[in-house]
This record gives sequence, structure tokens and C-alpha cells, in this order.
Amino acid sequence: TEQVPAGENPPDPNPNPNEDRSSGDSAEPPQSQGREFQSSLPAPSSNDLGVLIRSTTNFVTVPVTVKDNDDLLVSGLLRKDFSVYEDGDPQEIKFFSSDPFPLSAAVLVDQGVSDTAMRKVNQTFSALIGAFAPYDEVSLFTYGNTVKAVTDFQGANEQFAAQLKNSKVTGRQGGVPIVSGPLQSGPTVNGRPLDPSTPRVVTPERDSHVLNDALLRAALELAKRDRTRRRIIFLISDGKEEGSSASYSEVLKVLLSNNIAVYAVGVDSAALPLYEKLGRIKAPGQGTGNILPKYVSATGGQWLSEFTKDAIERSYSELSSQARNQYTLGYTTRATTSSTYRSIEVRVKRSGLKVYAKDGYYPLPPRASK
Repeated sequence: TEQVPAGENPPDPNPNPNEDRSSGDSAEPPQSQGREFQSSLPAPSSNDLGVLIRSTTNFVTVPVTVKDNDDLLVSGLLRKDFSVYEDGDPQEIKFFSSDPFPLSAAVLVDQGVSDTAMRKVNQTFSALIGAFAPYDEVSLFTYGNTVKAVTDFQGANEQFAAQLKNSKVTGRQGGVPIVSGPLQSGPTVNGRPLDPSTPRVVTPERDSHVLNDALLRAALELAKRDRTRRRIIFLISDGKEEGSSASYSEVLKVLLSNNIAVYAVGVDSAALPLYEKLGRIKAPGQGTGNILPKYVSATGGQWLSEFTKDAIERSYSELSSQARNQYTLGYTTRATTSSTYRSIEVRVKRSGLKVYAKDGYYPLPPRASK
């Protein structure tokens, strides 16, 4: 949910900001194929007013995905089909659009998955590039024990393809390392090696899986991007978390404060049947296992768990299309401190439909400009 200070226009891909896309029961939302994105009108400037303008309201935009019982996107809905509630109170929808938005996507690749899964992911990178449109911008981050920013934001072009190819690594190897016992360092007498020339084996550090830290790093970079774009994190991961400095709640606040949604492709163990149920069980020393569904649900994104190479490739285009082609609702609310969480509920006045939107947001603090 994005908050736009009073005096600014909400993000609008429609060249005519006064046109109501909700009028007319037979109106169909425009299609994104083959159409170049038109940027929104610039916000009015207060530089020449010579007075201090203090915002007392926020304009909140809510991206919404609507699907039928077959998980297909539902088009053709109008403003009158939606209702929005903030902290349980109904809100007047002052902005509505079914136009597609260009994406600012931070692609985040988990390099701590198994070697088998990593090989499949490496083979799908060409399909990943093809999932983005010419007017989208993408960046690349990888993580395992640490987080690495591989590229800055750019088009999904040949340069990005080369950088993606160069980022390929092998995945985590199976088996348990030998760190103690008779096979670790050979025979000993009174704790000393019988053969002093025998090399000592250093106990390897436990692998980390810093998913929270990686999401936070990507979110902070996305927060700097143009607000007229749909800002998403495109995550390819097994969803495991262990060893991050940042907590889930800390990362979620940054995501919600900056209108960033998480779209995830679950691979490796995340693609196994019953993963969501098993992920709720935290075994000692194994970290947390169900972070993917939590982030996706809270931010209003989508996630697919795929096991085969072909299925992973199909999921890329499916998720990017869903992120780009959402309904966008907007309403005005009071401006308060950013520590005040507000819940959001979006309803559709038609039966048999599933609605996906973020659970809530943290408003940006009031700001003054001159």
C-alpha cells in the first residue's frame, strides 16, 4: 500500500487522470500486450509557493489480484464491484484503474538450495529474462550465508542476461561433513595425533540461510525506485531462514511501508507436497521453514511451488503477469506516525472469487515541503 502525501496525484498509467475506468458495465480493462506504458502526470510543485505545506492526509493505493476458482485472473471488474476497509472502517474509493503498471523487480536468487535444485534454476534463467517486458526494470541479488547485490536496476536486456549467467553457482552438496571421531584426524595418543604431520581438520561453520537479510537489502533498494511503478521482489528460494540479523517483523514493516510485494517461486523442499504444513515445524538447528507463504500473504503477492525445470520456467511469466496486471484502488486517509499499523481488507461484491491484497500497511509519516 503506497501513501502519497496530499497535493500529489496518485500513480496513474492512464493518460487522462480524470477518466473513470469504472463507468460502463460492459467496459473491459485495457490489455498490456503490445502497448507502451505511459507515465503518470508529474506531481505539482510547491517550490514557488513561498509557504510551508504540511501534509495531513495520505493517498493510499492498494494493488489487488482477483482470481476465480480455477486460479485464473478475473478481468472486467469495475469500481462498484470493490469495497475497501481500513481498520474495519469502510473507505471511499477515490481512484480505480485496471491498467497494467510497469514493474520494478528485484530478482532474488537463493544459492543455498540443493545442487540438484540449483542446476534446474540455472537452466531457467533465459525464461526468467523473457518474463519481463521492455518497459520493466530489474536488478539481481543472490544470497546464502551472505547477501550480494549483483546488478543495479536496468532493463531485462543482453547485459542483464550476461550478469545473470555469470552469477551461476553450484548448490549445496548433500551429506554430513566429518567434523569429529576417528575418521576426522587419524589415531591419537592422549588426545595428540600419533603422526604429527597429520593435518588438522577445522570444523566447518554452519551454513546460514539469510532470507530475511536478503529481502531487507532488496526492499531498501526498491524503496528508492519510481513510485509510479509496481515494486516487487521476485524470489526464487526454498523458503528456509536461518542466521539473519533482521527479523521477519522488521523486514515486513519495510515492505509494507514502501508498497513492495513478494512474488515467490518455491523450489527444492518448498516444492514438495505438504511443504506448507511441514514448514510450520521448527526442528532444532534447522531454522524456520515457512517464511515464503508468510511474506507472500502479508504483502499481497503470489507464490508457486514448482519442482521441474519446465514448471519453474512457466511460473516466471505467470507471476510477472499477475504482478503487472492488477486492479489498483486508492483512497485518502489521515497521516500519522509510521509506527501505527493499519489493517486493510478488500472485498469483491461477486460470489465465487478470491481476492489477494496485502493485510495492511505502515503509513509514511507526515512530511513538510516548501
